[in-house]
Amino acid sequence: MYGFDIMEKAIKLFENKKVRVKWDSDKEKWYFSIVDVIAVLTDNDFQGARNYWKVLKYRLKEEGNQTVTNCNQLKLPAKDGKLRLTDVADTEQLLRLIQSIPSKKAEPFKMWLAKVGNERINETQDPELAIDRAMQTYLQKGYSKNWINQRLKTIEVRKELTDEWNRVGIDKQKDFAILTNEITKAWSGKTIKDYKQFKGLKKQNLRDNMTNIELVLNMLAEATTKEFSEKESPKTFSHSKSIAKKGGTVAGNTRKDIEKKLGEKIVNPKNAKEIYLKKKKKRVKI
Repeated sequence: MYGFDIMEKAIKLFENKKVRVKWDSDKEKWYFSIVDVIAVLTDNDFQGARNYWKVLKYRLKEEGNQTVTNCNQLKLPAKDGKLRLTDVADTEQLLRLIQSIPSKKAEPFKMWLAKVGNERINETQDPELAIDRAMQTYLQKGYSKNWINQRLKTIEVRKELTDEWNRVGIDKQKDFAILTNEITKAWSGKTIKDYKQFKGLKKQNLRDNMTNIELVLNMLAEATTKEFSEKESPKTFSHSKSIAKKGGTVAGNTRKDIEKKLGEKIVNPKNAKEIYLKKKKKRVKI
């Protein structure tokens, strides 16, 4: 069974009414009520799950685990309808927690984690395996081969850009995010957060939900930014930010020119389910 199938089952299991969840749009993370998850996996009632969590939390702390024991607390609706502080875990913490729970319901997740770990180890020795895995995952989800080839090309262009940012001394993920946001806003007219909301996305990858022409324009923006950076060799982050905006503007002007000739907007509110996956289903029916 493939990894994304396991995760789809996880989402269905934890999104039902038995588990309270909360989406943080700023951090782009789902948070799950730990007690509720334990109740589902161990078939305990609420009080039994609370007691289980107290014991498990103490044991994990004794083992030196900080990932789960330093969990957050959020106000979630209780049975009486009032908002009460509740221990919650993000996806990474949740998967770590599941590993410590002996349960038949938890076993598929444990098998999936072992499979993913093995795949990543193999990919460090042979990076081509990562490309093959990505290709197979996209095919299984219903994307066309033409779109997949385009998407893989965007990954190559993105890597060249991040390598250039590394060359000029930028290596923090938060700085990458700031520069990427500048590029995206300059070519599309939207910040990444606004763009994702426009397409009705949460945790999903924005590029996986772009049309071919959106992908091409995004790729043009990043490739142009890389060329400008190589030529100007910025010494400050502020200069790199200016270059990112300039590279995105080139693609933005191209977008406006295409829109003028087409008479329609390029930045599309539809996501992958409405564009690619829907088309795939239609072809199967015919």
